[in-house]
Amino acid sequence: MSYVLVVDDSLMDRQFAGRLLESEPRYHVEYASDGLEALELVESKLPLALVTDMQMPGMDGLELITTMHRRFPTVPIIMMTAVGSEDIAFQALASGAADYVPKSHLVAGLRKAVDGVLAITAGDRAHQRLSKYLRFQELHYDLDCDMLLIPPLVDELEQTAAEFGLVDASDRVQLAKALVESLRNAACHGDRERVPGPAQPAGDSTAHRKGQIHVHAVFYPDEARFTIRDEGPGFDINRVPDVAADPSQLLDGGGHGLVLIRMFMDEVFFNSAGNEITMIKRRRDPGEADADKMDPGRIHGDTTS
Repeated sequence: MSYVLVVDDSLMDRQFAGRLLESEPRYHVEYASDGLEALELVESKLPLALVTDMQMPGMDGLELITTMHRRFPTVPIIMMTAVGSEDIAFQALASGAADYVPKSHLVAGLRKAVDGVLAITAGDRAHQRLSKYLRFQELHYDLDCDMLLIPPLVDELEQTAAEFGLVDASDRVQLAKALVESLRNAACHGDRERVPGPAQPAGDSTAHRKGQIHVHAVFYPDEARFTIRDEGPGFDINRVPDVAADPSQLLDGGGHGLVLIRMFMDEVFFNSAGNEITMIKRRRDPGEADADKMDPGRIHGDTTS
C-alpha cells in the first residue's frame, strides 16, 4: 500500500483530497494541518508522495516544499493551487514540486497526478556502471505511438542523466516529469492515421500507417539534450504558455504539460511546424542551483526556430 501525506489547514479540503486518493484501494492517506506538522510526520514515517496546499498559517506550502526538497529529496510533492496563489505556485515548481493540480480540478486531476509521480519513482533502480569515466552517450529511438513505451523510456533517459551527474535525487522526478509530458504530447499528436494526399495516392499501402515518435538524446558531463519529434501536424508554437509572464496560467487548465516542461528544463526549443521539441538540462553546482531555479529568465529562456 502506498502511503501519501495530505497537508491542508482546511479540514474539509484535506479530507476531500484524501477521499479522492483513497478511492484507489492501494493508497493509504494520512493528514497534516500545516507544514510543521507535516515535517514531524515525515520524519517519523517517510511517505511515497506528499500533497500540499499552498496557503497555510505557520509554515506554508512553499516553505514546506523548500524544506522537503532539501531534507527529503526523494519524496515527490504535488501542490494544490487555488486562485490567488499563482505566484507562490510558480515559485514552488521552481523550488522542487513535481506537479500541481488546481483545486477546481481535484476530482479529475489529483489521483492522476499522484499516480504519475509514483510511477516515475517506482522505476528507480541502481545501475552499476563506471559512470565517472563516461564522457558521452547518444541514444536514438523510433517508437510506435504507444503510451506503454513511455515509462521504460523515461526511466532509461532519467537514469542515464543521473549517471552523468546531471541531476541529483531532488531533480530526477522533475526531469522525468518533463520527459513524460513531452512524450505524451508527441504520442497524442502523432498517433493519427495518415490520409491520402498529393504525394500519397489513395492506393498507397502506407496511407493508413500510424505515425512514430522519434527520440534523440545526447548526454555529456555538463548537459543533456533531448529532441522529440512526432509525425503529426504540429501546433501553433506561439500559444505555448509562459507562466513567468503570467502565473495565472497555472490555474487555467490549459497547457499543463508544457508549463511543467518549461519549468523543469533549462532551455526549450520548438521547430517551426510545432511537431518537434528540443529540451536541454544542464548540470549545476549545488550552490548555484537554487538561485538559478528562481530566475525566470533562465527557466523561460527558450526560443523558437
